[in-house]
Amino acid sequence: MTDRETSDQPQPAQPDAALKRLGRLVGNWEVSGEAHGTVTYEWMEGGFFLIQHVDLGQAKGMEVIGRERGYEATEPSQDIKSRYYGSDGSTLDYVYELEGDTLTIWFGGKGSPAYYQGRFSDDGDTLTGAWVYPGGGGYSTTTTRVR
Repeated sequence: MTDRETSDQPQPAQPDAALKRLGRLVGNWEVSGEAHGTVTYEWMEGGFFLIQHVDLGQAKGMEVIGRERGYEATEPSQDIKSRYYGSDGSTLDYVYELEGDTLTIWFGGKGSPAYYQGRFSDDGDTLTGAWVYPGGGGYSTTTTRVR
């Protein structure tokens, strides 16, 4: 095969840099504070989706995090989106953003009045933050990587 032949071939899609940065979450974490339990993050084969397994007592479920790209779509979604599937039958949608050491998770869509914001420690093994709900509700947590 010549260089010209290989350059004309479509290149396989690759996960983008913003999605790859969420790899900081990969591992097992213990949640403490106003919620208690464990969460585990792992990449799905291919690296396009991050899977979270949640066990916070009454809140148990699984979340798939990545960019949406529907049937016949040529480009993925601008936002990194997720859908949570709860053991109680709930399905909840979120948008993830990681800028520097600050993780923001918007409930529903970006800019929602309900969101989580947390900051990673310098070593990346602790994430301290809070969920904020409209009307003043919410709760604080410290999430620590379990080695």
